[in-house]
Amino acid sequence: MKEEHETKHVRVFCMDEARFGQQGTLTTQWAEKGSRPTAVKQTKYEWVYLYAAVDPLSGDSSALLAPHVNIGTMEAFLQILSTEVSADDHLVLVLDQAGWHTSPNLTVPANITLLFLPPYSPELNPIERVWAYVKSHYLSNRTYADYDALLQAGTDAYRALTPDLLRSICATSWLTPENQM
Repeated sequence: MKEEHETKHVRVFCMDEARFGQQGTLTTQWAEKGSRPTAVKQTKYEWVYLYAAVDPLSGDSSALLAPHVNIGTMEAFLQILSTEVSADDHLVLVLDQAGWHTSPNLTVPANITLLFLPPYSPELNPIERVWAYVKSHYLSNRTYADYDALLQAGTDAYRALTPDLLRSICATSWLTPENQM
């Protein structure tokens, strides 16, 4: 990769999408022994998808909230990511093999190379831990008035993730400054 992009700084970002919505999920919580805490659960069916990419070494990230996962939205996200990095950067984007990621109809910006994980291996993608964190800390055990409230909750949750926190959540042994391309 470095040889192909000699004049560029090659950076690795991990990318995925997460769904959250009005069919709420329950999460565990600390409580006094013997007590039975209650939590709300909403069963309407509206969803928001959070597309995000994180550089585990710097904590830099890019995100997009969207109503769908499809090729068009993936292309829009890639364009956003492409423009948010330095002109001297070339990104290697680690992601799963979802259909909208692997489609031959997907247009990928010239400064991004897609690197697909093996099938059925979400544990290899550090951004999966971000979804668990966001859902457990910001999006569980609450209700949303409408779709706009979902969008706002997703925006607020992602904006609460600082670069230091993202570096901590996404730290992985296979990507360190020493083995960066």
